[in-house]
Amino acid sequence: MRVLCYRMGANYACSEMVSAMGLMCAKPGNMVYRQLLEVHPEESNTACQLFGRDPVVMAEATRRVTELNRFQSIDINMGCPARKVVHSGEGSALLLKPDLAYKIMEAVRNSTHLPVTVKTRLGFDEDSMNAVELGKAAQSLGLRWICLHGRTRQQQYSGQADYAAIARVREQLDIPVIANGDVFAGTDGLRILRETGCDGLMIGRGSLGNPWLFREVCGAIDGTQAPEVGLQERVETALMHAQWMVDYKGERLGVMEMRKHIGHYIGGLRGATALRRQLNLAKTLEEINQLLYSLLA
Repeated sequence: MRVLCYRMGANYACSEMVSAMGLMCAKPGNMVYRQLLEVHPEESNTACQLFGRDPVVMAEATRRVTELNRFQSIDINMGCPARKVVHSGEGSALLLKPDLAYKIMEAVRNSTHLPVTVKTRLGFDEDSMNAVELGKAAQSLGLRWICLHGRTRQQQYSGQADYAAIARVREQLDIPVIANGDVFAGTDGLRILRETGCDGLMIGRGSLGNPWLFREVCGAIDGTQAPEVGLQERVETALMHAQWMVDYKGERLGVMEMRKHIGHYIGGLRGATALRRQLNLAKTLEEINQLLYSLLA
């Protein structure tokens, strides 16, 4: 997925969330963490995104990741709203403990020569809108930037991202601020940058099944027209993604994980609902290929 995004114009990406505690407890050669910490030769500017609640553990995980010499930076996740993460006191739960958040950023910063960034939200809820406080802490520690999602943890992904709130945070910080939330079209990206005054844009959910989104955003910013994505290109990209996934994770697991991705690739196409039901039953790459090729018939 990251390689596809780079090919379409992204100039930065980060790994899936990596649990610092999980990494410390994993046995040598653990397959899950081996895959989480791998990068492709085409990845030019990828960060490892760590999450955790213990500064000591986060520091040691940072040292181990740095020693791999694979990543260009370390990103600290202080924004994940997932229940199991928050209930463990990690992710966006750290917005409720700014002193601990500071200690974690300090521990990570002191454990690597790589640039360190942090991704977070406006606050845990409307009563704890402390992104400015977190941003000033990151600024004082010399972090490279803060990426800010325009919702609270309480909102999860409901409603609309609050770009005015991001703009207010941006005005109070000297550290670069990256805007995040609800980028689903090239025009969205350009509008959000203008409304927030931010230094960059982070794209997440909008790129699922649509890596061309980066091409569209770059075109909107540059004032050029990105080429439209035809059905042929959409299907061929999904097929290539599926082949890569199977090559990397094996057919059983690769096919299982590709089902959700293909659901995004075909979203909005005629017959997508019925095709998605068939894809969810697919067990081999050949079945996926046949179903996708049927769109071109």
